[in-house]
Amino acid sequence: MAVSVASRCNVIAPLEPRGRMGETAPPVVYKRYICSFSDCNATYNKNWKLQAHLCKHTGERPFPCTYEGCDKGFTSLFHLNRHILTHTGEKPCKCEAENCNLAFTTASNMRVHFKRAHATPAHVYVCYFADCGQQFKKHNQLKIHQYIHTDQQPFKCIHEGCDKSFSSPSKLKRHEKIHAGYPCLKDDDCPFVGKTWSEYLKHAAALHSEMTCDICNRPFKSKSNLKDHKKTHREERIVYRCTRENCNRTYTTKFNLQNHIVSFHENLRPFVCAHEGCGKSFSMKQSLARHVNTHDPEKKKMVKAPRPVRSLASRLSGYKPRKSKKKKPNAPSSKPADKVPNVKAPDSLLVLENLTLK
Repeated sequence: MAVSVASRCNVIAPLEPRGRMGETAPPVVYKRYICSFSDCNATYNKNWKLQAHLCKHTGERPFPCTYEGCDKGFTSLFHLNRHILTHTGEKPCKCEAENCNLAFTTASNMRVHFKRAHATPAHVYVCYFADCGQQFKKHNQLKIHQYIHTDQQPFKCIHEGCDKSFSSPSKLKRHEKIHAGYPCLKDDDCPFVGKTWSEYLKHAAALHSEMTCDICNRPFKSKSNLKDHKKTHREERIVYRCTRENCNRTYTTKFNLQNHIVSFHENLRPFVCAHEGCGKSFSMKQSLARHVNTHDPEKKKMVKAPRPVRSLASRLSGYKPRKSKKKKPNAPSSKPADKVPNVKAPDSLLVLENLTLK
């Protein structure tokens, strides 16, 4: 009686063990290439796989990238060829789903995309812990999530003297910046290294403020401030008019208009300073935040002095009235009162004052 090929394979061939990610691994009997390093039991069925594995112990990269300006190296020719596609921009593996034009550098990436985007039903990883049932698109996301249930923190900081550990690689990476610090990125010769991101931002704003207006050369510490300043050079400026009845007030920013409506029309000042003995109230949260700095000795130096109030006509026309000089108290007058000349103000100044909106 003839025996089919399938039945003979089932009888003769031993059960094939499963490798990582569910891939079928060759039988152990064929893994003739064994790692020679002590405390390493890795075995392979092909010599090139063993050579690539040995590079993990020696740190060698026998397949370097030959593209100019790229100093990367790889342990196998397969990884090098896959990396070269990032320089050429080629994506030979196109998605076979209908109405999908995406393409990928490797077939494995294309299969993962197809499983997540086009598989029916959608392939998801479900947390099997009781009363959880959260779903994830990636197995690694599920694995990191389950550390919450098991109270595990396998990602440990390797910095000397630090015994902290974390449940995800992203949290560990964020923690390692504390040990590395934040070096100055504005100037290669600057030796500054900040302990926190806020400390670095203060340093960059104080010593490396290079943003200037290309019209008037005025320096600014942030792009947002420079952007707001450039609006003053426009021939036509956007003005926000109050929408309340019988109110013709106009403002150059939405914030000032909102502040006007809340404080003037609605008479609301819900944000109260909690500092002892102060009790000042404000209509906007940002105004309270700026005011709180006046009570902090360290931040008080950063508070800018209030600018003199200018009329809308003065700001739109660009005319700046001269600053009035205050006389010192108890200072004797150089001339008698009856002999002080009566100086008439310029006509242009009077016109600008009359254009002030109330």
